[in-house]
Amino acid sequence: MGGGRNRSSRTQRRHFKQGRENVWKRNKSDSEQQEDNQDNKNNNPDENSNNPTNPPWEPLTTQNPSFDEYYKEQGVVAAEEWDAFMECLRTALPAAFRINSSSPFYNDIRSQLENDFMKSLLAEGTDGSEMEAIRPLPWYPDNLAWHSNFSRKQLRKNQTLERFHSFLKLENEIGNITRQEAVSMVPPLFLDVCPHHFVLDMCAAPGSKTFQLLEMIHQLTSPGSLPNGLVVANDVDIQRCNLLIHQTKRMSTANLIVTTHEAQHFPSCHHNRSCQNASECGIVKKPDISQLLFDRVLCDVPCSGDGTLRKAPDIWRKWNPGMGNGLHGLQILIAMRGLSLLKVGGRMVYSTCSMNPIENEAVVAEILRRCKGSVELVDVSSELPQLVRRPGLKKWKVRDKGLWLNSYRDVPENRKAAVVPSMFPTGRTFEDISDNDCAISTEELCTKISNGNSEDGIELEDDSVANTNLSDVEESTLPLEHCMRIAPHDENTGAFFIAVLHKISALPAVQKKSLRSTGKLSSSKNVQAQNATCEVKEDTDFIEITDGPVSEADAQVPETVSVSSHTDEMAEAVLDADPSIPSEENEAGDIQPSKGNKSGPEVVGGKRKLQVQGKWIGVDPVIFYRDDSIVSKIKEFYGIKESFPFNGHLVTRNSDTSHVKRIYYVSNSVKEVLELNLLAGQQLKIASVGVKMFERQTSKEGTASACSFRISSEGLPLLLPHVTKQILYASTVDFKHLLQYKSIKFADFTDAEFRSQASNLSLGCCILVLIKDNQKAPDTYQVDASSTAIGCWRGRNSISVMVTAIDCQELLERMPMHLETDLASSEENKPSSVQAAEAVVEMKDAEIKEEN
Repeated sequence: MGGGRNRSSRTQRRHFKQGRENVWKRNKSDSEQQEDNQDNKNNNPDENSNNPTNPPWEPLTTQNPSFDEYYKEQGVVAAEEWDAFMECLRTALPAAFRINSSSPFYNDIRSQLENDFMKSLLAEGTDGSEMEAIRPLPWYPDNLAWHSNFSRKQLRKNQTLERFHSFLKLENEIGNITRQEAVSMVPPLFLDVCPHHFVLDMCAAPGSKTFQLLEMIHQLTSPGSLPNGLVVANDVDIQRCNLLIHQTKRMSTANLIVTTHEAQHFPSCHHNRSCQNASECGIVKKPDISQLLFDRVLCDVPCSGDGTLRKAPDIWRKWNPGMGNGLHGLQILIAMRGLSLLKVGGRMVYSTCSMNPIENEAVVAEILRRCKGSVELVDVSSELPQLVRRPGLKKWKVRDKGLWLNSYRDVPENRKAAVVPSMFPTGRTFEDISDNDCAISTEELCTKISNGNSEDGIELEDDSVANTNLSDVEESTLPLEHCMRIAPHDENTGAFFIAVLHKISALPAVQKKSLRSTGKLSSSKNVQAQNATCEVKEDTDFIEITDGPVSEADAQVPETVSVSSHTDEMAEAVLDADPSIPSEENEAGDIQPSKGNKSGPEVVGGKRKLQVQGKWIGVDPVIFYRDDSIVSKIKEFYGIKESFPFNGHLVTRNSDTSHVKRIYYVSNSVKEVLELNLLAGQQLKIASVGVKMFERQTSKEGTASACSFRISSEGLPLLLPHVTKQILYASTVDFKHLLQYKSIKFADFTDAEFRSQASNLSLGCCILVLIKDNQKAPDTYQVDASSTAIGCWRGRNSISVMVTAIDCQELLERMPMHLETDLASSEENKPSSVQAAEAVVEMKDAEIKEEN
């Protein structure tokens, strides 16, 4: 926390470049590089043997004596299980994936897995016998999550798995499945999300859990309608936030807001603080909500990540006990902030991919102590009964500088800035309060320990402490057995920790004095790590006490996150420019970090002025789009029904509304949050919001159309039931021809009625709908979950598709099976323009062969 309000320590991009590895955008891992080196050695044995700059391949180290000693002493598994536990950690993690229930093809994909791949693929067991290659995870609802007995490397390298691997790549790229570690799917399931819930994902990147949450709020929604809930996905890192946006964009949802804040400082947007006048903000009616609170909070905090050793084996050589100690304080701050943003009666899930009790049970215990009965730890042992889990620990030790510490009284005086009471099972300080003018006991706040005396907290002079038996360690009286630990060798997965918390009442307003006044910490570095003043947060029922260390001087912390003053962060949020990110607005509405100042807008790269979103400089603004002339043209051109909530639901990311390229649509719940944010002075730093509904066509034909805005592929499923004009109904033959050849002239369509429809449409964007079972085009299209439609452009004498090549490929593969006969016969009746184009290509190929 260090420099106070006059010396900002806000998080910037350079902190992430210098302080840690970005595992979502980095060079090849050690294991991948070694695989490539081995392949090169096999292909060029002579070259490799004589090349001193290319040393021979060596196996990746999967041992760490400190790791073995630490977890044996902590007793995370029984002694008789240790060998199986370690053997499992040293093997590659099997691939797992989840079918996205929001996909229109999810039933087809599940059927293909059950009836095709599950039967045709076999894997070899450890004893040489055959075993199932893939299987559904028994604890995940509706057979939507699958476990493979092949690692990712095997899927890439094994020729017999080529068809299955191609299937996974295609469906993942389209968004029909998400490749996700099995244990990572568990936390959202315990949140018990309903369609009307407001959900916060505090540390959301890379976005697989956010995708799950979005599926849950959309699960009972009919086509063309939206749920009443929303998901706010937050992540502090800009690059990872853009990855999150890309991941969730496949969902095509209007119920998502992506923000980029430090999770421990996430704002709650009171509209009665720094309140703006509603009319000045362009808001006709004040929103029904006065503060941004959530029914569900997912708190999947930054952690040391040793539960992911099987997929990230380079952690073996980096791991040390200080990694968990250094993140303990930050994890408490994030969890407490999540609880303060949670509605009374709501549920929060705290989770990590770490096995370290300092990051797990110690954090949960400190949360319960601080909340003083306003939050309870929920026993969810009856939920997901087929999931194999273990109870949380009630005993553990702290390892610091080679010392095993049973309680806080064993901590040397010079280490009390790094090792704090909350790391221990009871949270007691064992210090005489009369020696300290601030109450720092977390178990019995403001109460003197009855046996406290001058011998408590004695400094240890010996450099080493003999290991004591686990039975001598402090034991927590809190119900930590209700926490869940997932061990890797139980179900051949990674390791994970989960705790489910229920908010019973408002959090107590607890105040603590700063440790600055004690004078006991002489080192300025330790003072900055330990000291903090009480910061009154945005909510009325919680005063956050930032009294834990954020990092340890000697720890190798993979997630180095600077804890900054919230005021400074909002007032001076200037991000370093990144040349890899374009300065102009992109279609996802991603954050565009650029150098800037407060003196006014400036030109970035000679292309446009620097954007400003409220207090956030260099971030695209969120503007409600109210250009009545353009909106009226769009509604008239497409015949959008008045019943569709249109006005007030359109936003853009460009402050110059006369040159808008993209228009986004937001649900009613998101609309209310945006209005609240405007009234509260734009406290939210929004990276992405809503679904892209319309996009301006800047081509010559586009400007000649009565409406220059086309319907985007992402917004089409939502808008389709409400459109009455610019619709074409295509037979299976013509629909397939368009997918295959992308553009076809009117005269070359096989269906005469379709040719007539196409020629009578207005120039511009149109919607192509596949007629089911070769029926005649209905007078009014009735959309349902199985309807297939794509966006096209009606040119002067042709129809062209406006979807990506990968989407065309997916639709071709998903065409109903009973259409195969019609499609086969259609090959004999190819459009003449297509036949001519293919003939030219064949002639050119023949000429090239002759020349060679």
